[in-house]
Amino acid sequence: MPMPMPLHTPRPRLERLRADHAPALLAFERENRAFFAASVPDRGDAYFAEFEARLDSLLAEQSAGVCHFHVLVAEGTGEILGRFNIVDVTDGTADLGFRLAEKATGRGLATTAVHDLLTLCTTTYALTTLHAAAATTNTASRAVLTRTGFVPTGEEVMLSGKRGLVFVRELTETAAR
Repeated sequence: MPMPMPLHTPRPRLERLRADHAPALLAFERENRAFFAASVPDRGDAYFAEFEARLDSLLAEQSAGVCHFHVLVAEGTGEILGRFNIVDVTDGTADLGFRLAEKATGRGLATTAVHDLLTLCTTTYALTTLHAAAATTNTASRAVLTRTGFVPTGEEVMLSGKRGLVFVRELTETAAR
């Protein structure tokens, strides 16, 4: 007789990136590389060859307060399902970037994680404005941005040879929730 499905699957949690995330983070990037390359710039072979040094550099930037890196971690397994990064923090403004594992798409996880991150931006990181960019072909990321209150600025950018759109989100403590 098959085991019944649990009524409630634990919600993944957004965690600030730490050194001990390294093995799961590398596995996440490797397992999803081809999926990501279809819609966001590929990290390239050097990223994987120099992963530990790159992670150390990111953690140093985070310690300096220039960036805030987060991972979406599956409850119980520690598997990383996504990355949500706040980069180039300057005078209350920063840029948002995110990527979600292929197997985690379509469940609202990215939208929920971005909402959680918006709260952190106002309550912990003292940010007032976030910018993001998404390729015009990346309908999933554009939908997440729209659902979380980002609006297109009308500015276009090139993202690894793909046309992209810039979005902005003004932050207030009540609007982030």
